[in-house]
Amino acid sequence: MPKNEVVETSEAQIAVHWQEEKYYYPSSKFIAQANLTNEDVYKRFSLDNFPECFKEYADLIDWYEYWHTTLDTSDAPCWKWFVGGKINASYNCIDRHLKNNKNKTAIHFVPELENEKIEHITYQELYVKVNEFAALLQSFAGLKTGDRVTIHMPMVPELPIAMLACARLGLIHSVVFGGFSGKACADRIVDSGSKVLITMDAYYRNGVLLDHKEKANIAVDQVEKEGQGIDKVLIWQRYPDKYSSRTSIIEGRDFIVNNILKDYRGKKIDPVKISAEAPLFLMYTSGTTGKPKGCQHSTGGYLAYVAGTSKYIQDIHPEDVYWCMADIGWITGHSYIVYGPLSLCASIVLYEGIPTYPDAGRPWRIAEELDVNIFHTAPTAIRGLRKIGPEEPLKYNYHFKHMTTVGEPIEPEVWKWYYEVVGKSEAVIADTWWQTETGGFLCATVPALNPMKPGSTGPGVPGIHPIIYDDHGKEIVAGEGRAGNICIKNPWPGSFQTIWGDRDRYVGTYYARYCKNQNSKDWRDWPYLTGDAAMEAEDGYFRILGRIDDVINVSGHRLGTKEIESAALIVPEVAEAAVVPVADDLKGTVPDLYIALKPGNPPSEEISSRISEAITESIGKIAKPRKVWIVSDMPKTRSGKIMRRVLAALSNKKEVGDTTTLANPDVVDEIQKMTSI
Repeated sequence: MPKNEVVETSEAQIAVHWQEEKYYYPSSKFIAQANLTNEDVYKRFSLDNFPECFKEYADLIDWYEYWHTTLDTSDAPCWKWFVGGKINASYNCIDRHLKNNKNKTAIHFVPELENEKIEHITYQELYVKVNEFAALLQSFAGLKTGDRVTIHMPMVPELPIAMLACARLGLIHSVVFGGFSGKACADRIVDSGSKVLITMDAYYRNGVLLDHKEKANIAVDQVEKEGQGIDKVLIWQRYPDKYSSRTSIIEGRDFIVNNILKDYRGKKIDPVKISAEAPLFLMYTSGTTGKPKGCQHSTGGYLAYVAGTSKYIQDIHPEDVYWCMADIGWITGHSYIVYGPLSLCASIVLYEGIPTYPDAGRPWRIAEELDVNIFHTAPTAIRGLRKIGPEEPLKYNYHFKHMTTVGEPIEPEVWKWYYEVVGKSEAVIADTWWQTETGGFLCATVPALNPMKPGSTGPGVPGIHPIIYDDHGKEIVAGEGRAGNICIKNPWPGSFQTIWGDRDRYVGTYYARYCKNQNSKDWRDWPYLTGDAAMEAEDGYFRILGRIDDVINVSGHRLGTKEIESAALIVPEVAEAAVVPVADDLKGTVPDLYIALKPGNPPSEEISSRISEAITESIGKIAKPRKVWIVSDMPKTRSGKIMRRVLAALSNKKEVGDTTTLANPDVVDEIQKMTSI
């Protein structure tokens, strides 16, 4: 394209060249989903029946007092759900199941080391543990309803026990992902105003017992530098009666939970009757840019929404063994490991370590041993397992009825492996799309009602009504072939209430852009801006193309990075792909493509050429990479996300910044040497 030629394109509009995939229909072995074999479900949850339709979700949980107002819009857009209702999340996840299911397993805890015994915690045992820890928090730590508590813990049973103990007392918990640094933990302590930090001495990661307590010392030191104090640090032990950290105990501040709990043996704490709109927890966004946002989630609306979507979208029943391979430190773990499944009396699997330890067969051995029948994980994990052990699932005798994918768009080639190999062409896939802020699923395929389509998340789930706008607030209609900003027309109970302590930021970030009247109390005037780019196909299925700002502008053509990465994955040898923008004097930016190959495939110019050709054929010459870099591995966070920021810095010959929190920082040096040649 000549340098002086101008291409008219809006900020929102992404050129979409991705061809729609063919439909996949459930196998004859599929057990149809709960209540979603009835096509009337979308009519029941239509805008004509809004907001009262959500009573159907709220009726899945127990209430001390019923609400008088389903949706209060008086402080728009800070929506209040089920106003007047009284409820307790801990009671709903534990106590109400004891009459009929006290001896049923609530949590199957799988330690990372295979020679350590799997622990099976019944609902009765969970009840005892949660009550005792709640008594400790109330009496020893002096905490009361409304106080904030920061929990910085790995994937061990004591994490949901701590959360449910907080919920029992009406404390607002703020869980920090265990892989985050002490500094990241401190930022969240300061913002939330927590006076108590709950942590652990050590845990396993990739076969190594890591010192976790050292992060607590760093966090508290940082908090004190910012003029705030921590009253108590409560430390759970990975091995009871044995302290596994090299970091010393600070007298008068640090306390071993396992020792103190002996004083609270058998204590019972009545669940506090909480207002439905009272906060249940804060979940901070990652904070990679700017100050972390503390998303404040309610008690009643949130619990109703995650119970409803767990039942209707994931088909979770009390007789199921359900494994969500996320981390509880993220919103997926809150909604679809702890609060959703436990409120439905499911048996959940909690796995301490990484999916590929000691090898890529580990998840399928766990599934086989525990007879897991519902599986839930992210495309990041799926790509990793496909890369390292593409044939491993075929070696094990497990059978899923249902699989969920979550966290980011899943490339069609990866989706097909997930379906055909992991699911053995028997399990259906719910390809879900949602966010930390939304509390639960926004869009998903519902295979009992409509077919699956690789790369497409499907329509809005019952009660969610998406719309795509261009930058000027004009709707982009289904089948138009243009992408734009995907928004949600209506409020829903799982949505967060505000950003903790920053209502203006909440309104400005999520509602101001398309608000029709800033003074309105009518929800119709306040569409929710998700910040994601998407396209709606003619059949009403949505394809999510990534964050609005996660695009590459080549000579005025705004290309979605996910589309380029998906095209690269068509090449059979490719395991992972990451595309980043590189500054170009002529075109503005051009794509650089990083590729990790499946084991047994040495890098070659021939593979690089085929990757470039696949992208040119799928999208067009405009998307052809400047360079295809074949690397041994991608720089990744501890949660497995590819750090595209680091790759972009390397391609643009800029400082990569702090890489100490990466799971594999050595890879950065390796790539830097390659790109500097």
